[in-house]
This record gives sequence, C-alpha cells and structure tokens, in this order.
Amino acid sequence: MVKTRKWTSIAIVGALVALTLSGCSGGDKKDDPAKDTKAPTTAATETAKVNPDEPGWKLDTSPITFDWYLNFSWFPNKWGVDKTSQYITKKTGVNVNFIVPAGNENEKLNTMIASGEMPDFITLGWYEDGVKQMIEGGLVEPLNKLAEEYDPYFMKVADPAKLAWYTQPDGNVYGYPNASSSPKDFEKYQRDYTSNQTFVVRKDMYEAIGSPDMRTPEGFLNALKLAKEKFPEVNGQPMIPLGLHEFTDTGNASLQDYLQNFLAVPWEKDGKIYDRATDPEYVSWLKTLRQASQDGLLAKDIFVDKRPQMEEKIAQGRYFAMLYQRTDFAAQQNALFAKDPNSIYVAVDGPANSKLEAPTLTGPGISGWTVTLISKKVKDKARAIRFLSYLVSEEGNKDLFLGEKGVSYDTIDGKDTFKPEVKKLLDTDRSAFDKEYGSSFTFWMLMDTNIQMQWLTPPVEPFKSLEEWTKGKTKSFSQYEQINPTGNSEEGIIQNKVTHLFGKALPKMLLAGSDEEFDKIFNDYLKKRDEAGFAKVQAYQQSIFESNVKKLAEFIK
Repeated sequence: MVKTRKWTSIAIVGALVALTLSGCSGGDKKDDPAKDTKAPTTAATETAKVNPDEPGWKLDTSPITFDWYLNFSWFPNKWGVDKTSQYITKKTGVNVNFIVPAGNENEKLNTMIASGEMPDFITLGWYEDGVKQMIEGGLVEPLNKLAEEYDPYFMKVADPAKLAWYTQPDGNVYGYPNASSSPKDFEKYQRDYTSNQTFVVRKDMYEAIGSPDMRTPEGFLNALKLAKEKFPEVNGQPMIPLGLHEFTDTGNASLQDYLQNFLAVPWEKDGKIYDRATDPEYVSWLKTLRQASQDGLLAKDIFVDKRPQMEEKIAQGRYFAMLYQRTDFAAQQNALFAKDPNSIYVAVDGPANSKLEAPTLTGPGISGWTVTLISKKVKDKARAIRFLSYLVSEEGNKDLFLGEKGVSYDTIDGKDTFKPEVKKLLDTDRSAFDKEYGSSFTFWMLMDTNIQMQWLTPPVEPFKSLEEWTKGKTKSFSQYEQINPTGNSEEGIIQNKVTHLFGKALPKMLLAGSDEEFDKIFNDYLKKRDEAGFAKVQAYQQSIFESNVKKLAEFIK
C-alpha cells in the first residue's frame, strides 16, 4: 500500500496554500539583530505568571528569532517581507527564519536527524518517516509537557480530537497538524469540503476534439491520440498528451492513490485492509498507460521532470490532460486565464472503473497535511510553545488568514473580509499577493481550515469550477491514515523497502513493450515484496486500522 498523498483540502484551501509558486530555495541561517537577544526564561518564574485562560504570548513580546525548518523544497516565501508577517512580528515579538532544503528533502532531513542538530521548529508531512524518527530519537519536545509548564492556554485552543489522535504510546503529543478535520468536522462541513485530486484537460484542445468521454480505457487512449494529432505542437514546442506528478524513488502520486481513488478502489473489504496495488481495475489501468506509452502518448518528459519544470510547461499550456493536484498548478492556471480564458484547464470525468462509478477522492482527514514539532534544541521553550499556541488559536489563524485590519482587510457589511484591491490581487496574482500581503495562509504551517471558513469569500474562476467538480466526490479516509509503519521498526524497514521496490518497478511497467512484459515486471515486484516480509506490514496495517476505527468512534461520541 502506498503512502497517502499529502494534503487534502476544503473549499479554497488550494487558493490558500499551493497557489504559491514553487521554487527551490535554500534557507541558510542569516544574522538577525533580533536573534537570541532574550535569554531563556526559567520555568519557575514563568509558570507563576501564567493564566490558563489568557494567551501566554502576551507575557513577553521582546524580540526573538526562531529557526523553522520546512521539509518542502518548493516553498518560496520569506518571513518579514510581507505586511502580515511584519504585523505578527510587531505584535508577538517573534521573527522567523525559514530553512528550506535546496534539493532532496529526505537527504536534508536525514542529515539533520543523524547529527541531532535541529532547528527550533520543524514542519513536515505527517506521513514521512522523519516524524517517528525524531520522536523515537528524543529530538523533539512533548507539546503537552511544554504547555503544562509554560503555557496551559495551548490546551484551551488545541483541538482535543487532534491531540488524542496524535498522542503517542508514551502518552505525549509531539506534533500538531494543519488542515486537519476530525469526524465531527467532516460531519459539520461535508457539503463545503472539496478535494485537491482532479483530472483536467486543456479546455480549447478538449473542445476541439469533440469533448470525448475519457472514463474508459478506449476513450482515454483515443482522446490522447486525437489531441496529439490535432495539436502536435504548442507555440513551437511538442505538446505533452498527459501530465502527472513527478516520479520519485517511491513511485508517482498520480498513479498510486490518485488513480486508485478515481477508480473507487476500496481501502477495505469485509473489515480487512485491501491491497489496493493489486486491484484488477487498477492494474488494468496501469496497462492502459503502458499502451499509451507504446503508442507514443507518454512523453519522456514526465519521467524526469520535477515540479519546477512541470510548472513551466503548465504555464505554457503544453499538457493536454493532467491527473494532478489542482492547487499545485493554480498560479499557472491564473496566468493562462489572463492570456486566454479558453486555454485554461477544466476538470472532467477521468479514468473510471468498469462500472463507471464516481471517484472517491481524498477529503480532509484528521491527520491533516503536515505536523509541526518543537525541537529539544529550541532556544526558548516558553516562547516557542506560546507562539505555537498563538498560531493554533483562532486569533492566530485570523491574523494569518486576513492579516492586519485596515491594511489587508476591513469589516465590510458586518463581515471581516479582504479589502477589494487586496482580494483582486489575491485572485489575479498569488505570487505578488504573497510578497505584498502574505495573508490568506501564505504561511500555512498551522492553518486551521475549519476556523477560516468564517472569513472565506466565494471562489472565482478559473478556480471555482475545479473545486466545484470535486464536491460530492470527496470522502474522509481518516480511518486509513497512519496505518503504514515508519521509522526503524522491523515493519517500518520492510515498508520502506517495499515502497522503493514499487518506485523502481512503476516506470519499468509503463515503458514495457507488451502486457506480457508488464506482467513479468509486476509479478517480480510482488515476489520481492513478499520476500521482504510484506505480510508483516499488512498485519501492522490491519492492527492500526482497527485501532483507528475505535479511536475515531470515541471522537464522534
């Protein structure tokens, strides 16, 4: 079973987060006059002043800079450039130095973990091995103990369901999620929830070939063929029939959970975790893509391009179709819309199972998208947990979403909302908006996508139709989250090996010269998977799944 792809979203979470332009940026520490100007306080003096009903950050707003590592090489923004982060620093005294890997995230994170030299805050996907490694290695602080000692207000603003979900066997909570929705949240907001997972086509090309049905293998292949024949080039460069997320050493998100969700492949059968990777419908569609490759409909680019190269090609409108996370190309979608509204990407019904059932797309789950942890090396424990409490709270979420009143938002017709000129910039140029205002969760590390619903304004084109298409198809898969073993346990080591085996096999299967060769590669993968001890992983998954079901049932009571 492959890892669940990062991050699912609601309403315009996409417009909140991944509209930011991707780009590799280093995050080397820089000298800062505010840094380390305050000596760490003692628990005794601080605890005596703390009121559990009042935000602890107000006790000390002297200048301090925290180093904050983000395990996302594409994150382009710097704290202090925009009006919102400037406002938060002025308000709380906290400045942030973001550290972002310049290349491979796992290599950077593993190096930090091995050395034990950790920054003050760390944010990474909840599904990443590094989370468990840092906890097991004693590299991060228990948030509940920091709160007890320095800021009991954290327990007042933190969601009890999320704390319970992230409580470890030792009784402590080490990370807090963003974009997380509990079962009660899903029940309350389900009508508004959308998914990031979409199948899109370039509008003008699709209409020019007769808007064909692409749900069946035959219709899918025929549409790619027609598009390539009618549009061999885009502005003098080869048209790319199908775009996917980048291939990594563990596979391709578009061709794992995304494709399985479009085919409505179940996660369980008769109370048992289902091996989705061997589902006949799924394997059949992988063979369809193999046929596409044989027919010259899978460009070599898709096997080697990374996100920056893909974004450049999306902005050029070179893809005909994409099985892709809609928010990852939102900035490029906006650019296409500005040039020619007919050249944008629109969502259509894509690959489906043989019964042509509606897809079951990943909606917001209780695990969220990322988790944020506080390092044992943190320079000031009290200020760190208090800043975390502030960011988690409704006050912090409002500041991060709306910014400073009178600057980026005002109360208009009784509702706090973006000023017209600010909203216009947000809707037309997200990158410029991030640099100028930095609100609407430019800094998404601890955003609460349910709290922010009260400030949302209706989405606009060219994003509205993409979101609307996912409504009614979005499901909660919380019970299947965190079932894959991680870390250095026996099962975790096996799982890591298995995912890398699939990562090697997948492109080989797609490039196979025949279905028989595909079968040989796939069966070889299954054999090696079994020899590695995959049965132990399956037993682990089943155990955690059953535990999750019980835990989630408690949250609903």
